[in-house]
Amino acid sequence: MSDEQSFFTDGAAYERLMGRWTVRVGEVFLNWLALPRGLRWLDVGCGNGAFTELLIARTAPAAVEGLDPSASQIAYAKTRPGTRLAHFREGDAQALPFGNASFDAAVMALVIIFVPDPVKALAEMARVVRPGGAIGAYMWDMTGGTPMEPVRAGLHALGIDVPLPPGAQAAELDAMRSLWKGAGLTGIETRTIEIEVAYRDFEDFWLSNTALPNPATKRIQAMPPAEVEQLRALLRTRVPMDAQGRVAYSARANAVKGRVPK
Repeated sequence: MSDEQSFFTDGAAYERLMGRWTVRVGEVFLNWLALPRGLRWLDVGCGNGAFTELLIARTAPAAVEGLDPSASQIAYAKTRPGTRLAHFREGDAQALPFGNASFDAAVMALVIIFVPDPVKALAEMARVVRPGGAIGAYMWDMTGGTPMEPVRAGLHALGIDVPLPPGAQAAELDAMRSLWKGAGLTGIETRTIEIEVAYRDFEDFWLSNTALPNPATKRIQAMPPAEVEQLRALLRTRVPMDAQGRVAYSARANAVKGRVPK
């Protein structure tokens, strides 16, 4: 299993690292989509259900399908109080197990760069969404905009580079627009969403960003204890911290939306 795949197998750890920030971006994203209530939704790459729960709370959908390749993430999603309306299943974004025009809207929240073939996945989303239906996505700006950027920057300062996921370029606004255009979608729009990422103190920041297996934390786990302490000390001097010890900084995501032609 690759680092990118193992990143998505622990629902609880993912919730601490990324789930809450998924929701903050998702709130802005759903307002931007501006779709009516009572629709049939597909959440592709639903993960631990953080965005699915928000989607249900904010849009009062008629039905929601959540699809993800990770059985453990699906199991976590099913435990959320706000996801009872949703039906979750394991599946591949590149081969959606639904009939043509089954949904009014389909979305990907923090997923697109981890799909091996995003062109194929988007074609599948366009197939299962009805003519006139909406397709949208958002993903962290991988060029310095992710919630984990302070950790990556700290590692880089120590001479340790953590490569971006192979599909990172798919998160760029121009790439997103090109993907949507290539799929034949209409009314395409893109935007950047900026949020505040905040932790109650440095320990909360450190534990949240090192609890889940991913490329950066695997590098940290392989470091000698003295180097780990050096990284911690460096980050203490670098992350923005107020007089009460609260850590807060900005993260940004890129978003895209379009319509299936009528």
